[in-house]
Amino acid sequence: MIKSIISEIVVSQLRELIETLQADEQFEVNENTILFGNGSSIDSLSLVSLIVDLEMVFSDDHEFDLSLTDDRAMTREISPFDNVNSLVDYINELINE
Repeated sequence: MIKSIISEIVVSQLRELIETLQADEQFEVNENTILFGNGSSIDSLSLVSLIVDLEMVFSDDHEFDLSLTDDRAMTREISPFDNVNSLVDYINELINE
């Protein structure tokens, strides 16, 4: 799968999540949007929701079974959930194994 398609899927799912937020909580999404930690525009529950949604989309629509919260993801020096770009890179890595 091409990395640009992965990016489109991640951004699309994040935008769907943003649409559920109140107007004053909504924000623009780009590859540097912070997903976790200081400066994040979403809370931890929203991040979990995004992760579950992404796993379902990749499984149902693209026939890739991903586990985005396994030990490998959690023990990395740089978290795959730091920002959109790091999440896209991590998903790309998993798919291309």
